Amino acid sequence: MPLKIAIADDHLLVISGLKAMIEKYSHIIILFDTTNGTDLLQQLTQQQPDVLLLDIQIPDMNGMDLCKIIHKEYPQVKVIALTNFEQSFYVKQMIRNGALGYLLKNIDSKTLVHAIETVAQNKQYIQDQIQNNMLNEALSGKKRTSQGISLTKREVEILTLIAKELSNQQIADKLFISLRTVQTHRINITQKLGVHNTAGLVKEAYKRGLV
Repeated sequence: MPLKIAIADDHLLVISGLKAMIEKYSHIIILFDTTNGTDLLQQLTQQQPDVLLLDIQIPDMNGMDLCKIIHKEYPQVKVIALTNFEQSFYVKQMIRNGALGYLLKNIDSKTLVHAIETVAQNKQYIQDQIQNNMLNEALSGKKRTSQGISLTKREVEILTLIAKELSNQQIADKLFISLRTVQTHRINITQKLGVHNTAGLVKEAYKRGLV
């Protein structure tokens, strides 16, 4: 029986590239692809893949939160995070939220297929480059804390608006920037401050006297 997969990424070029790599393997079929979180959740109500390739920065939803939702509602769907972020923070958060795999978008077809086959068997697969980064970080003993961490002017603006309970789209509209830019800043702020969710961001905003 072939492995059924789905792809969620906001770049059509990335989706096309992934399809080109996967279509060479007859034992893997692509059920569907999508460019946003809302459509992804709708698609999953109709059909569930064995493996989902999920971009962390998908429009209209935080990919890390989306992973958590999918893991809770469709535990049979094995999620592989697909991203350009290689910092351990993102890896740990995605794994914590239910992902079984973590890949960078510069992967080759052999690595991609091996990862799909591995997580389909309910086994974890983290790209070698990511594992090496995490090992080096652990050996160096470096650990981020919120003390002494400086935020850029734009990050402070966004953190302040988050604390005022504005959505990502509302923040984008207010600051005249794209939704993706807001999402990127939000992820960077989260990593810098060492928090894991909106509640943590709001707490940090109050702590810093921003609201």
